[in-house]
Amino acid sequence: MKMNEMSMENFRDFLKDTIRKEIDFSQTQQSRGVPAPPIQKPPSSDQTLIRLPDRGEWTSVGDIPLVSAIENRQSRRIYTPEPLQMDELAFLLWACQGIRRLIDPGHALRTVPSAGCRHSFETYLLILNVAGLEPGLFRYLPVDRALVREGDAGGRLPDRITAATFGQSFIGKAAAVFVWATLPHRMEWRYGPAAHRVIAMDAGHVCQNLYLACEAVGAGTCAVGAFDQEGMDRLAGVDGTDEFVIYLAPVGKVEP
Repeated sequence: MKMNEMSMENFRDFLKDTIRKEIDFSQTQQSRGVPAPPIQKPPSSDQTLIRLPDRGEWTSVGDIPLVSAIENRQSRRIYTPEPLQMDELAFLLWACQGIRRLIDPGHALRTVPSAGCRHSFETYLLILNVAGLEPGLFRYLPVDRALVREGDAGGRLPDRITAATFGQSFIGKAAAVFVWATLPHRMEWRYGPAAHRVIAMDAGHVCQNLYLACEAVGAGTCAVGAFDQEGMDRLAGVDGTDEFVIYLAPVGKVEP
């Protein structure tokens, strides 16, 4: 068998769940009594929490039928200059990673499903055009219903986003880019070597909710899986080993 054929077979095997038959689940960290990893990276002591509007304050969010949201859902790559409002941003974040009920520091029920309730993602935001926020890199804190500013992402943000996504210039013209980084250990704690396949599944749940939620605020998004891994990790400020970018989606207002 040729090398490329062997590689293709290995990649296909990643999509299968045969690995589950080879794992001794009694040896996972969960089974050995190791405490679950926290569901949220804590902010540093010098970061100020930026409060997000609560659900009762989402005055810009429309009440649309679910059937309509599903029917109208599509990838949108052209955005207007209109900024996203803070209540709209809060709603979109809640829709794709919000917490419905905190069980304990290692477990929470969210608005999206996750294998074993592990939720391995941190949500970063490359903010370009959101009312009340200066452009830069932010992180969503679902436990606190807040944002923290992580930095300016190095300046010339639209150009850097375009460069880190292989020249997809429409991404740098969005109001905000949702960037999901995974911390694999959160899932490995329970599933060991079987963790990584379901992390990829979870990313799909998250982004689909963002698509549907955008329909309620007159916005659009487009899931992006093609990006320069190292470049996007640098933009998000993650180490690329214990935490790395797995998916992203620009969001911006669209013409009615």
